Amino acid sequence: MNEVITLLVRALVDHPDQVEVKQVETDRRDLIRLEVRVAASDTGKVIGKHGRIAAALRAVGRAAAARQGKRGFVDIVS
Repeated sequence: MNEVITLLVRALVDHPDQVEVKQVETDRRDLIRLEVRVAASDTGKVIGKHGRIAAALRAVGRAAAARQGKRGFVDIVS
């Protein structure tokens, strides 16, 4: 799941070298939570108009986690 989100976000931004996707530990075993950090100037590109790109990234994250039998969440942190 981490690799998929990283690949997609790097394709969207102007500064792909500043993209950081890390998995955050949770107390639940069936949960995968990812934090996506990008350059301040790229935040709008990752969120998209009316949050559509962010929603699409979250949908891909849920689908990738579901393939592993888990629940997935993607948080965009600036």
